[in-house]
Amino acid sequence: MLALGAPAASLAAGFQNQREAPPVSPGQQPKTEAEAARNYKQGPGVFINRPLTQISKEADALLDDLEGRASDFFYNEASPRSGLVRDRAPAAGRSMSRVSSIAATGFGLTALCIAAKRDYLLQQFCEERVEKTLAFLLEECPHEHGFLYHFIDIDSGQRMFGSELSSIDTSLLLCGVLTCRQYFAGNARIEALATTFYRRIDWEWMLNGGETLSMGWLPDQGFLKHRWDIYSELMTMYLMAIGSPTHPIPADTWNTLQRPVIEYSGIQYISGVAPLFIHQYAHAWCDFRDKRDLHTNYFTNSIAATRCHQLWCLVLGQKFPWIDQDMWGITASDSREGYRVWGGPPSMGPLDGTLVPCATAGSLPFLPPECSHVLLSMKQKMGDRVMTRYGFVDAFNPRTRWFAEDILGIDQGISVLMMENLRSGFVWEYFMKNPEILHAMDEVQFHPDPDANRQIL
Repeated sequence: MLALGAPAASLAAGFQNQREAPPVSPGQQPKTEAEAARNYKQGPGVFINRPLTQISKEADALLDDLEGRASDFFYNEASPRSGLVRDRAPAAGRSMSRVSSIAATGFGLTALCIAAKRDYLLQQFCEERVEKTLAFLLEECPHEHGFLYHFIDIDSGQRMFGSELSSIDTSLLLCGVLTCRQYFAGNARIEALATTFYRRIDWEWMLNGGETLSMGWLPDQGFLKHRWDIYSELMTMYLMAIGSPTHPIPADTWNTLQRPVIEYSGIQYISGVAPLFIHQYAHAWCDFRDKRDLHTNYFTNSIAATRCHQLWCLVLGQKFPWIDQDMWGITASDSREGYRVWGGPPSMGPLDGTLVPCATAGSLPFLPPECSHVLLSMKQKMGDRVMTRYGFVDAFNPRTRWFAEDILGIDQGISVLMMENLRSGFVWEYFMKNPEILHAMDEVQFHPDPDANRQIL
């Protein structure tokens, strides 16, 4: 009998990814990059940049505790046989779900590196689990041209729910694989498995004759009609594709991507109409600090996006008064009615005042004092109702007293990676040791940004 992590079936129906931009009200549509540039001489987001700042000792202690709990999630909720990580697991009790997510597994591989470095888990256990996972992914897990299916069985690796062969989720998995290659560099087998996994991925095939990567492929239908062609969490995926040692795509694809500009409260920044997580995932592994390409400084851009999200939340607090400077943050998450792609600005989804801890946890490097303050406030105000054995609940609504029962792997993953990046820059340090990434950044003309640490606001 197949046991699903509720509500796994509904998640599978939507593939848990945003495939098209949600509708927005007239006048809220993003401008093109060229349109915005006419009235914004410095470029989107530049004026709001600032270097990373310190957080309080109390906040650091909380992050340390949360990282340890997240490490337990990624170790306990993975198959001892395959190393694949469950898409979700209950905050209390044992999970019988067989649904694994390759994106959660990518976050989990990186979390094992953090756990070994911080001694949350024994180094030996982490290294053995990584080696076993990489061997399974390469030798037993079904694939097409190196790409894996979005949802797969946790022990066999077989495709589930008729899910797509996913380019973005394979990329998130590859990020974890490449991080392990560098952190466990003394382990020749891990290095060889990781390198072979990367070399196997045929990025040229995923272009499907176009200028941008397809979102995926289905055995019975072929390539999906939508492409990764608008700014989102796609940046690291494109760098890995351009830097591929075996099947690279042209560097020109980088400049083919659309970079629409959203304006909120007088601040402009590049963004698709999408939840906050798109400004987090691209930065989880790749270090974009102090550098820019021909378009913008992307780290600055995510600072601006996070600030605008905070301001948008405070306005939303007029309708939901528990949302204030102490508690804010909404991104794609569970809800009382199932998984929701919601957030803003502009407002999207059936907003009901539900708060999502990973919204601020995933943005910690961008607004350290503000985001760490929110996490502290959530713990202090909500206590054990939001704190579980694996960290914060996925989402909660103070008015209805609803608290999510499941922990989601991708939400837990972005939280632990960005916590560690704020505290030590660890994930950035090791991922950027991969020469393919440095080569790709050179190819698309990244260069030092002399204005990176200007603080005007």
